Amino acid sequence: MENLFNIFVKSIFVDNLVFSTFLGMCSYLAVSKTVKTSTGLGIAVVFVLTITVPVNYLLENYILKQGALSWLNSSFADVDLSFLSFIMFIAVIASMVQLVEMIIEKYSPTLYSQLGIFLPLIAVNCAILGGSLFMQQKQFNTIGEATVYGFGSGIGWLFAIITLAAIREKLTYSNVPAPLRGLGITFIVTGLMAMAFMGFMGIKL
Repeated sequence: MENLFNIFVKSIFVDNLVFSTFLGMCSYLAVSKTVKTSTGLGIAVVFVLTITVPVNYLLENYILKQGALSWLNSSFADVDLSFLSFIMFIAVIASMVQLVEMIIEKYSPTLYSQLGIFLPLIAVNCAILGGSLFMQQKQFNTIGEATVYGFGSGIGWLFAIITLAAIREKLTYSNVPAPLRGLGITFIVTGLMAMAFMGFMGIKL
């Protein structure tokens, strides 16, 4: 249980997908104009990461990597399908994003229209694929660890985009120099937030 808690905390603060690896920046910068839309997209990202990371973990360990098919028959022990990892991971992600899109369109048409093109673009959001690839790199021992990592990574992305959205809403009432208004001040704020998050690297987990 302690190990799962450590993975969860580390994925939010230390290995934050936005501030430590700068993944998913396109939708992060474009949608973070209001807290409401940022929350909707962030929850969608949490859902997709929580589902796709463990599903891709199962694909990796029971189908794709060398020897993964040995559970079928000993003659498959030397089969290596790892070259299909990218294609399979993206297929799983695209399926989950399509499911999320249909759910939001049915139950929250307003949010669906506000998110616009950025909702289906979750399928090609590098943060989502990055979560599965980092899972592959970290070589978790159980599906529980992979699930906690996916959920924590999603929470970290949600926390990052809501924080930036709240700051940007306040900045609309601030006297920002004309050349820095819009994306200029947003990049500066994001850089400062990333520097602040570097302080969490000192956490020993």
